[in-house]
Parts: sequence; structure tokens; C-alpha cells
Amino acid sequence: MKKIFAFLTVFLSVSLVVFADNATDALNFFNSYVNAANTYSTTIPDYYSPGAKIIRQVVKPDGTLVDRETTTARYISEMKKGQAVAKMRKYKNNYSDIKVTKINDTTYKVSSLRQPTGETYKLKAYMIVQKQPDGKWLIIEEMMQTKVQLLLNAK
Repeated sequence: MKKIFAFLTVFLSVSLVVFADNATDALNFFNSYVNAANTYSTTIPDYYSPGAKIIRQVVKPDGTLVDRETTTARYISEMKKGQAVAKMRKYKNNYSDIKVTKINDTTYKVSSLRQPTGETYKLKAYMIVQKQPDGKWLIIEEMMQTKVQLLLNAK
């Protein structure tokens, strides 16, 4: 009985350490992404899986929500175009209420509230990040709310 108890104690301890390490790694990856985005780094595309699901949830003036999904390639192309203007305007996003939730052993959801520069409101955002077999972390899904109504006309 003592051996079984000892085994279970060790197993649970190791499991908690692995979860904590991966959750910490996922959070560190998210923080690295935020830093890269807020410094207009050219490495931003490297954070995304080529097949990532990109969702922009438009918050209409009446409070209703409309989801607009795009491909990773189009998102990165649009982002590159907008980086110069963002840098000139010193646009950044500040994130608060950051929570890391385990989906499985290699996949975590990082949820937060995003506050764009100069705004008083906060918008919901999340990233689902996944540790790849080579140890690299990638965004496999991203959702950010926006009040930019132009996205409603985007296809």
C-alpha cells in the first residue's frame, strides 16, 4: 500500500510540474508575442501556424457581435501593410486579466482583455497555442474583438 501511495504521489507531483511548465511556457510565448507585436517586429508571422484559424469578432454599435474569419496568409499580409501606420501612430495593445487554460498536454488557451492605445474600453481576446513536436509554440487559433466596422465588409 505504501508503494502505491508513494507512486501516486510522485506521479501527481510530476504531472503538476509538467502542467505548470507547459502553462508557464504558453504564457511566456503569449508575452513574447505581445512584445513582438507592440514593437512592430517582422517576426510576427513566425508565431502563427500556417493553417491557424483567425477570427475577428466585430462589436457593432448596438452591442451585437459578428464573426469574420480569414486565412493566416491574408491576415499576415494585411498585418504587414498596417504595421507601418501602427508604428507611426505608436499603436499598441495592452492585455489584462490573462488566463491560461489547459486544453490538452500540448495545447493551451490564453484568454485576456485587450485595450488598444488611446481607448478606455477593453475587448475580449484569446489565442489557442500549441507546442509542436520540435518544442516550438505556435498560435493555432486567435480571436480578437474589434470595433472596426470595416471588417464587416471584408470577405
